[in-house]
Amino acid sequence: MSLARDMDLLRQVPLLSEFPDEQMRLLAFSAENVSYRDGEVLFISGERADAGLVIASGSVALEGDGEERADLGTYGPGSLIGETALLVETRRPARAVAVGPTEVIRIRRALFKRMLQEFPDIARRLFEARAAHFRATAGALARVGTVLEQIEREHQAFREDRRRAGGIGDEGN
Repeated sequence: MSLARDMDLLRQVPLLSEFPDEQMRLLAFSAENVSYRDGEVLFISGERADAGLVIASGSVALEGDGEERADLGTYGPGSLIGETALLVETRRPARAVAVGPTEVIRIRRALFKRMLQEFPDIARRLFEARAAHFRATAGALARVGTVLEQIEREHQAFREDRRRAGGIGDEGN
C-alpha cells in the first residue's frame, strides 16, 4: 500500500482525524500493513490487545464466544477495530476473522502513545473529542433511564387501575 492511501484511510477514522498532515504521515509510515486470507483469524477473544487495526481493504467479522459464534458485525475499509487497545492495556472482547482477502493497518499502542506524548496538541484534541463523546453517551443513557422510569410508572398505574377495576391483570406481572 502507498503512504498516501494509508494516510487517507487513517483520516477516515474519527479517533485519528485530528492528526495534522505531518503527524498523520509519521503515523502511517510507522504503522504496519498486514494481509489476511479469507477466513484467517486476526485475533481471538481474551487475547492481549496491543494494537488497533484500521481496515484498508476487505472486511472483518467480529464474533462472540460460544459454540454458535454470535455475529457481532462486519466492518469494512476505514473502520477501526480495537480503539480501546490504542489507549489502554486490555484484552480482545471478541474474535476477528477476515471476510475475503483483507488488509489492515496495524497501529501499536506504543506508537500511538508515543505520538500523543510527542505531540501534546493532538492529545488535547483527542481528549476533548473523547470527553464530548462520553458526555453525549452519558446524556443519552440518562434519557433512556428517564424513559424507563416513565414506562415503569405507567405500567404500575395500569396494574393499579386493573386491580381496582375487578382484580384482574395482576397475576404476578
